[in-house]
Amino acid sequence: MTSTADHAPPAPGQTTGAEGIWLYGIVADVPADALAGVAGVGGHQPWTIPVAGLAAVVGHVPLAEYGQEPLRRNLEDLDWLERTARAHHAVIDVLHRAGPVLPAALATLYFDATGIVRLLTERRGDLTAALDRVTGHAEWGVKGYTTHHPAAASPAVEPDSGTPAAGPGAAYLARRRAQLTTRAQARHAVEEDAAAIHAGLAGLSADARRHPAQDRRLTGTDAEMVLNGAYLVAADREEEFGELMVALERRHPTVRLERTGPWPPYSFVGDTPALRGTTPSSPAAESAP
Repeated sequence: MTSTADHAPPAPGQTTGAEGIWLYGIVADVPADALAGVAGVGGHQPWTIPVAGLAAVVGHVPLAEYGQEPLRRNLEDLDWLERTARAHHAVIDVLHRAGPVLPAALATLYFDATGIVRLLTERRGDLTAALDRVTGHAEWGVKGYTTHHPAAASPAVEPDSGTPAAGPGAAYLARRRAQLTTRAQARHAVEEDAAAIHAGLAGLSADARRHPAQDRRLTGTDAEMVLNGAYLVAADREEEFGELMVALERRHPTVRLERTGPWPPYSFVGDTPALRGTTPSSPAAESAP
């Protein structure tokens, strides 16, 4: 939580000691009716704090549930986390459909509006440049899974005919060496294919990120994830991006690809600590909200 001075903004930003302000994202402008009827985190109506040609889209949240200590506990509750992430994303998605937005990470909170005003004022140049960079673009997620199953390809190796017959122990060791060599070669081929796919997709994108691969328990598949990429793609190149993905998958058959999106540019908000929150919130890097 970002601590700020202890005075409150005018209504609708009026807060009490029992409330904090949840930051959804930064925009240059938002239509007056875009947030009408939108329920944000905790069911509260989002509103805006306009400063110096920018606007922060925020909402009230009770500190009894979203303050530092209760938030730390709640982030361990998967049902609470999913519900909160969906509400957070719902507001950002509305903003993304209305125009460029810099999404704040999940659980970016302020005690009152003073810190948000300071953010918009002191980082105006960086935020404006970041908004310009994502204008006309969307984030696409591409996940790659290996199609190779090492345990299924372990040929037995017989001793060379030109050497004396090996005993059972030596034969076992020879088979194990062959299996490990085969698996290492297959793994290297998969890693090279995943790197080539990422490089190809990044070349067609305005920006790209390669996030850590997710565990099988999170992906819901037995196949190992070898690529977890996020790509900032111009709207007029989305069809070309999809075609390239298909071509790369055919060219590199050791990797099966899945695409998600378009998303708001969660992975491309720049190096702005005030937008990071406490946990990652990119649907391209994690699972869909």
